[in-house]
Amino acid sequence: MTTGTHSPLIAFIGGGNMAGALLGGLVQQGVSPEQLTVIEPFDAARTALQTRFGIRALTDAVAAAPTLAHADLVIWAVKPQVFREAAEPVAPHVRSALHLSVAAGIATDSIARWLGTGRIVRAMPNMPALIGQGISGLFARAEVSSTDQAQVERVMGTTGEFLWLADEARLDAVTALSGSGPAYVFFFLEAMTQAGQEMGLSAEQSQRLTLATFRGATELALRSDEPPATLRQRVTSKGGTTHAAITSMQQAHVPEHFIAAMKAAEQRARELAAEFGA
Repeated sequence: MTTGTHSPLIAFIGGGNMAGALLGGLVQQGVSPEQLTVIEPFDAARTALQTRFGIRALTDAVAAAPTLAHADLVIWAVKPQVFREAAEPVAPHVRSALHLSVAAGIATDSIARWLGTGRIVRAMPNMPALIGQGISGLFARAEVSSTDQAQVERVMGTTGEFLWLADEARLDAVTALSGSGPAYVFFFLEAMTQAGQEMGLSAEQSQRLTLATFRGATELALRSDEPPATLRQRVTSKGGTTHAAITSMQQAHVPEHFIAAMKAAEQRARELAAEFGA
């Protein structure tokens, strides 16, 4: 990631799982550890990042202000409830940088107010970013240039796919769909594995069958030009075993309950913005 002869300096505020995924992707892409700095107050997490990536990891953002002042890109990987507390003390030192937030629920209006700059991109990644198989929704404020967007794409591209949204409010839907989505998949994996055991399979057999089924069905859907509804119908013979299962779930209103659950996640994303973005 170079622009001319200048090697951009990237600073992370927060060193949790998502920061680790981004750092791993950047280092694998060829970014020098000397270009990367992480501010992480927890000793264990900070030491783990230093050991794993050979980067500079510091305890306190205020004390690290001289370093942050040279950052071209600041990535905010903090919990939403501490974003304001983390941002305001360092704001005077990072106003010339591009800012990328991966904090759930915090609107860019709030971030711009805390940092004193509108050069902000907000991202909603998901857990498979940890293995480079994630997908992120991205929103850029008007102050963000096409060059800035390209830099964000290079960073987020190390964790998987991404898509840009013209309306920031739609990031709440992204949060509910793909941000929280891996948990829904794990939830169904749990249920299917349990069902297999209750029908007489061993725990190992049930889990292996369940995981392979999800993997194979997802890959088939990715490769197919047909929508999921058509693929489902092709597996569901009238009066057969699959038909019995699908009918049971429809009679129990599983689709309606599932959609309602996702809308609850979307509403919670809105509430986070109101709760922690004031």
